[in-house]
Amino acid sequence: MSRTDGPLGGQRTRPAPALRPDARSGTLSAIWRYPVKSCRGHPVDTAVVEPWGLAGDRRWALLDADGRTVTGREYPRFVLITPEIVSPAGLVLRAPGAPDLRVRSPEHGRPVELTLWASRLRALPADEAASAWFSAVLDAPVRLVYLADPTVRPVDPTYGLAGDRVSLADGYPLLLTARESLDALNDLVAEGSGGADGPLSMIRFRPNLVVSGGPAWAEDDWRRVRIGDAVFRMVKRCARCVFTTVDPDTAERGKEPLRTLARHRRWDGKTWFGVNLIPDNPSVTVRVGDPVEVLEWSGAKMSRSQGGGGR
Repeated sequence: MSRTDGPLGGQRTRPAPALRPDARSGTLSAIWRYPVKSCRGHPVDTAVVEPWGLAGDRRWALLDADGRTVTGREYPRFVLITPEIVSPAGLVLRAPGAPDLRVRSPEHGRPVELTLWASRLRALPADEAASAWFSAVLDAPVRLVYLADPTVRPVDPTYGLAGDRVSLADGYPLLLTARESLDALNDLVAEGSGGADGPLSMIRFRPNLVVSGGPAWAEDDWRRVRIGDAVFRMVKRCARCVFTTVDPDTAERGKEPLRTLARHRRWDGKTWFGVNLIPDNPSVTVRVGDPVEVLEWSGAKMSRSQGGGGR
């Protein structure tokens, strides 16, 4: 979920709204959790929705010597590191050519200052062995820290409410993408490259929730949606950055998807894919297979009789 402008292509107008057949818009087809910011995520069948994101999502991050959060934008090898939550008390870290390492969530210690975009936070440092492990894998001196208190960081007040919070994601608690939109994008990539590039995997876009069964790009114009028992506000579309050009399997940089997004999905000086979500009723659980119901479109609310009510 990046705030970084797409660097390619010329200015484009916003696309026309997708067709709105009814409130039902498919199902939740995948849930992804990213325990360490910028590292590889892993799929889960269920997840608890907390006010600041999915439980266990992006509570850890890597800092440089100045306390600045470092990401896969600077170090593409982040995408080859797989953290997995093995218990509420910690992680197991895996990476090619490195031994597996178990890391406990710190409960005590002297907090360190953390800078993430405009946010200034305090986090607890992990043990030195974990920082040394990451430094060796990334070939750069970094420090692993844990956000023990996820209630301290507000979202951008331009798009959120006073009580909205986010953990260590770039800007908002969750990111939603749609399978049909990726299929449409891959068609455009293949058309523009003569079949030389693509198909791109959804992993590049680092979503938390993937939905399927609706029209391509329909999510652009959602404003409130129910997924299972969870209700979310879609507060803004997601502007995409250079991190999406890193191949998640090789850590090599390319030109896609930004090249194609710049041709077809560029407006307001940015390139767009996916939408940012804020939960309205946290503490509920979402499950793969949950129905997706649009409650409000941009400029119009959907009544429960339009396309069927209930779950």
